[in-house]
Amino acid sequence: MIVEVEEDLSEILMQLIRDTENLAVVEKETYSPILKKWHPVPTAVALVTLHNCFGIVLKQCISRITGLTNELVRVLQTATKLEKVLVQMVVEDAADCDDGGKGIIKEMTSYDVDTIILNLMRAWIDDRLKIGRQCVNRAKDNENWNPKSKTGPHAQSAVDLMKLAKVTVEEFFGIQVGARDELVQVLADGLESLVQEYTSFIASCGAKQSYVPALPPLTRCNQDSVLLQLWKKAAAPCQAGMDACTVPVKAAGGGGGSGSSKQPNKPRSSTSRGTQRLYVRLNTLHYILALLHSIDKSLSFFSRASHSPSPHRTPLGNRQYRRRIIAPTHFDLARTAIHAAILQVSEIAAYRLIFADSASNFYNSLYAYSVAESRIQPTLRALKQNLNLLVAVLTHRAQPGAVREVMKACFECFLTVLLAGGPARAFTRSDYEMVVEDFGSLKRVFCSSGEGLVAEDVVEKEAAPVEAVVALMGLPTEQLVEDFIMMASKAGMAFAGGQRMPMPPTTRKWNRSDPNKVLRVLCHRDDDVANRFLKKTFQLPNRR
Repeated sequence: MIVEVEEDLSEILMQLIRDTENLAVVEKETYSPILKKWHPVPTAVALVTLHNCFGIVLKQCISRITGLTNELVRVLQTATKLEKVLVQMVVEDAADCDDGGKGIIKEMTSYDVDTIILNLMRAWIDDRLKIGRQCVNRAKDNENWNPKSKTGPHAQSAVDLMKLAKVTVEEFFGIQVGARDELVQVLADGLESLVQEYTSFIASCGAKQSYVPALPPLTRCNQDSVLLQLWKKAAAPCQAGMDACTVPVKAAGGGGGSGSSKQPNKPRSSTSRGTQRLYVRLNTLHYILALLHSIDKSLSFFSRASHSPSPHRTPLGNRQYRRRIIAPTHFDLARTAIHAAILQVSEIAAYRLIFADSASNFYNSLYAYSVAESRIQPTLRALKQNLNLLVAVLTHRAQPGAVREVMKACFECFLTVLLAGGPARAFTRSDYEMVVEDFGSLKRVFCSSGEGLVAEDVVEKEAAPVEAVVALMGLPTEQLVEDFIMMASKAGMAFAGGQRMPMPPTTRKWNRSDPNKVLRVLCHRDDDVANRFLKKTFQLPNRR
């Protein structure tokens, strides 16, 4: 009767190794002395047969194994010892042969245990990486970028992926095999590929340019338009509710009655859910970066410690030794990809926050129709609320970079208002002092936001181009015209035979040395000198 039962292959092989070795000893001591009468090397022949038979069984058993364990490694290492014992016995028995037994030893097919272990380890790594790939694919299908919890403000899919990576590394080094530098690199490369793919998925959230408003066509300033007169007439009675006054009729609909007087004191965050999900993406990237560093240290530590002398034997002190062996050496490509993704997502989140979520109280309202009556204070109150939410949602590691990008987006929005604000905006030279004061207030928000998340020197560096453009607004119109003609001449755009001067190309790189930017300041300058120059030089129409 044959009964099928689940048997431990490792135990079966260990028993078979012991039996084979015992049988070899019996063959040598009991039968070979008798058989030597008829054959010169009976022990060698018998042991070659035993060796090859065990090799066949070993190969069959290995083909049924799906995972590598320490017990299996012990079996394979014991099989190697058996092979050495059998080869030595064959050499001793065939020593008197003409070739010293080399011919008969060639008939022994090597077990090649090292190759078996290497292949099993590679298969084990492939299985783990396959699970990681499934984890990434599930994230692509199901991740909603809601925070895992209040204590874990990152995506659950990242937790799953990094936990798998950490456990994989621990189990990999838990398998007691010999030198494995090649396998360590294979594992590290596979994990790095998974992290890069997941990072690319996180960063696939659009582009910052999609949130920036299109540049309006350049026209001559016309602040005495019927639209402006009607707006001033409608806004005149409003004195206390600055927020309601700074936004056109469409945005001011909810600011009437007693509610408008409370709005400046308790502004609400305008951060959309979509922007908050971008914050979760940022948290997730920083979470992966920190865990990746920890996993890298584990890889480096176990890899070097596996073939390095113990700490008390090294000429270096214990502390120096530990510092040397835990230096990260893997995942450079993944780190580069993560840092690039952090910058990209930070920029997108900042531009979405400023140009989309905050459009009603920033780009659409700042200096609209009247500089004096549309100052920056309401914008700053809303901005501070948005920054408070940003700091509350983002982890400490993610906050500095994100706030810095919000600052840069604010500065670009401020310049866009001054240089590409459309027909709703016009400036006189007397507005210069108010604009300078407002921009100073905007800078101070970032110097003090989040306990000074942006260093003052960084703020000043990013503010320098803005201040250079703002300085143009304080120049006399005649000086602006003169500077523009000089810049245009250097750029090869001078008058040619009485023909109209070509319009300087438009870029979004706002700086005062660009003739297009000086031209924009002139187009927004509300005086007769600017109007006459623009009509004569470019035949620009009045604003309608």
